[in-house]
Amino acid sequence: IEPCLPHTDPPCNAPAPSMHTVETVLLVLMIGAMTGIAARYVRAIPLPLIQIALGALLSWPQKGLHIAFDPELFLLLFIPPLLFADGWRIPKREFFALYKPILKLALGLVLFTVVGLGYLIHWMIPQIPLTVAFALAGVVSPTDAVAVSAITRNLGMPAQTMHLLEGESLLNDASGLVALKFAVAATLTGLFSWTEVTKDFMWMALGGLGAGALIGWGFAVARYTVTRRLGDVAATQMVLLLVLLPFAAYIVGERIGVSGILAAVAAGIATNFADLSRSEFVTERMQTEGTWTMVESAFNGAIFLLLGLQLPSIIGVTLQEAGHDWWKPTGYALAIAVALLALRWIWLTLGVQSSLWRAHREGKMAERPSYLLTLATTLAGIRGAVTLAGALSIPLLLNNGHPFPGRDLLIFLATGTILLTLVIGSVGLPLVLRRMPPPGEPESAREERHARVAACRAVIAGMALAKERADAADPQWLAQYQESAGRLTQEYRRRIDLLEDTTQPATPEVQAEAPDLVRQRRQRYVVELELRLSSLHVERDALYAERHAHRINDETLRELLSEIDFAELALGPVDPATGKRKKSRKR
Repeated sequence: IEPCLPHTDPPCNAPAPSMHTVETVLLVLMIGAMTGIAARYVRAIPLPLIQIALGALLSWPQKGLHIAFDPELFLLLFIPPLLFADGWRIPKREFFALYKPILKLALGLVLFTVVGLGYLIHWMIPQIPLTVAFALAGVVSPTDAVAVSAITRNLGMPAQTMHLLEGESLLNDASGLVALKFAVAATLTGLFSWTEVTKDFMWMALGGLGAGALIGWGFAVARYTVTRRLGDVAATQMVLLLVLLPFAAYIVGERIGVSGILAAVAAGIATNFADLSRSEFVTERMQTEGTWTMVESAFNGAIFLLLGLQLPSIIGVTLQEAGHDWWKPTGYALAIAVALLALRWIWLTLGVQSSLWRAHREGKMAERPSYLLTLATTLAGIRGAVTLAGALSIPLLLNNGHPFPGRDLLIFLATGTILLTLVIGSVGLPLVLRRMPPPGEPESAREERHARVAACRAVIAGMALAKERADAADPQWLAQYQESAGRLTQEYRRRIDLLEDTTQPATPEVQAEAPDLVRQRRQRYVVELELRLSSLHVERDALYAERHAHRINDETLRELLSEIDFAELALGPVDPATGKRKKSRKR
């Protein structure tokens, strides 16, 4: 990524000084952070649209910020860590429970889109050869994991449907890019073979998943070997190596000729499985969570800003070539976006609906399939950065030295599809989700409370067992132990009572006698949590007062604050969108 000023020195085709490159990267990251803050005050507009619009404004003037976009460098720097994080965070139980509809979307829908949309583009724009039309269809066929999560977050998308969309967007990049690769090869050579396509796709997909899983497993073994001796002392270094892991998986995958994108995803999934046996490494876990939150925020902002920075030049070149017929490419882009969503709706209705019903009957999917849910899933088929990078990776020339047919128009149509699906999804999804029945309390919230109850009961059982083993100990020590264990047991039993009040609804007979009983129980739970939280805040303020009065130093303050922070985290997670305690966890 290098700054490029067309009418200044150096020109676009000259290498820019490294200092300018560093300044540009820092500027993009800074603007991304600032737009993230601004989006908190403008909640009506999704953050990706704000960032794209700001990037376009920065590059629109003739002397604005222009960046030469290298698709291979872009895919290497920004896509692997984000897809690794998605693979690391996605709930594996739901992912494997819904594997059939996910595969139907990630593989079947891509093939259906490439064939159907390819013929439609060739019929609509005859000057574009059929193989180039298939290339454009392959570019726009995969949904974008970053864009989908950025748009659907905080809109109330049903949980299992969101997992379905995340799984689809994690896997369909490989199928879309393979379709693009063979369509471009057929354009360059005039040769095409379904046998070669199938073999190459299987090698790229399965090889990428296998390579990523192997790299993730190897890292897990090495990390276990080191931390078994050093413990949390090496937490910072392990977190740094974990941040570099997706880049290693992507590079290795690309070097051996498989999908580097799927390698990064598989490495994230394998690393998550390895983390299940690392319960004692608290410091590493806390640092990892904070680091990935920062990386995701910074890279998400950079992706959409870079997309916006490319818009004016892409639009300008295409419209200038169109001349008085400037409306034609715009109409083509709109028709392609509408056709893309229509094909998605048809495939969801005819090809995936049966799998969703089966998952619902088996209890793997809580929400009941309906036309509104199908429409919401259709509108969530948002395209993003991978589509733009794929379009820009199309070669400039054919093997005979002639220009690649329709390349500029293809890039314009891919960019227009990205913008239109973003806008349609941003406008349509809230309207559709608002008309759907309230989902009620998420299953994950109930599971969380049951897990808290199980943990409290395990502690009580552990203290009772320890008491039996300590009966032969010194009587004075035993008396002190029994007193402390009694207080702690009482505290855990009180927590169980509060949690069970919220997890066990009253019977119909009790509800008939006292209709406000459930509400009172939940209110008592909320009051207790709020009182504990306010007590921690008072305790924290008192520590800062001690530091301001110079009665403790900074090191002591940090250690004491760390204890309070852990105690506050134990009360439940904080909503990242508002910075406040999640209400759903209290009710």
